[in-house]
Amino acid sequence: MRRRQMVAAAAAAPLTALPFAVQAQAGGTMAAVKQRGVLRVGVTQAPPWYSKDPKSNEWTSGLGVSMGKAMASALGVKFEAVEVTWGTAIAALQSNKIDLMYMLDATPERAQAVDFPATDLLYYSLAVLARDDLPVRAWADLNNEKVRIAVPQASTMDKFVSETTPKAQIQRFPGNAEAIAAFQAGRVEAVCLFHPPLLAARQRLGSGKIVVPTPVRSQASSVAVRKEDDKSFVNWVDQSIAAHYKSGQTQKWYEEFLVGFGLDPKTVPPVMKEMLGS
Repeated sequence: MRRRQMVAAAAAAPLTALPFAVQAQAGGTMAAVKQRGVLRVGVTQAPPWYSKDPKSNEWTSGLGVSMGKAMASALGVKFEAVEVTWGTAIAALQSNKIDLMYMLDATPERAQAVDFPATDLLYYSLAVLARDDLPVRAWADLNNEKVRIAVPQASTMDKFVSETTPKAQIQRFPGNAEAIAAFQAGRVEAVCLFHPPLLAARQRLGSGKIVVPTPVRSQASSVAVRKEDDKSFVNWVDQSIAAHYKSGQTQKWYEEFLVGFGLDPKTVPPVMKEMLGS
């Protein structure tokens, strides 16, 4: 979610603008959800945000699934998972196929096509999947000519490590998968990405450690909703995600998924900015 396998392609979401008459509904999304009795949440296979059970074919876990069910319950309606892709989520909102989509970053460009709540949903940070025997606490620890770091070429990670660790041997690859493969093959000591996609990589490889080096470089994500004149729904979403974040429930849902995924939450970066350090 390209954020990168789990988050990544969100950055490439199309901004196809449909007529505003299609985007808006009489009475707004809040009235439509209550009348329908269903909150339609866009989902895509992207742990730790959304995960489908291959046996039941149901969307049973992931932070976005847990939060969606809780928000539907708060409205007194049913939760409905509607499968989309990161690339079609905005169009699905505009065409009234879904009511909201978690984990879409609130960029100025996207804000022309959809609305975002004022409150950030959660935070993720630039991280490294490093060899178990590589001492890493700060970015400065990687600024060593003996350290080889894999990054996707021409990405945020490429720019950041090039500026922050100029002494390191930076190896650039077409995408996340190739960068992770270089780490798996032992051609680099570390791979730098935003931390969510590194979770699946670490689980699959069975070795390495995920570290958010200091100073922390974090970025917020958000919730996309349909753009409409009636702001009652986006305001309610804002209040809901703010309450879940402040109470620590957002982090709890995240950790619940990690445990179910076979990961120890203590070894994984949190999604609350206050817990990331500085």
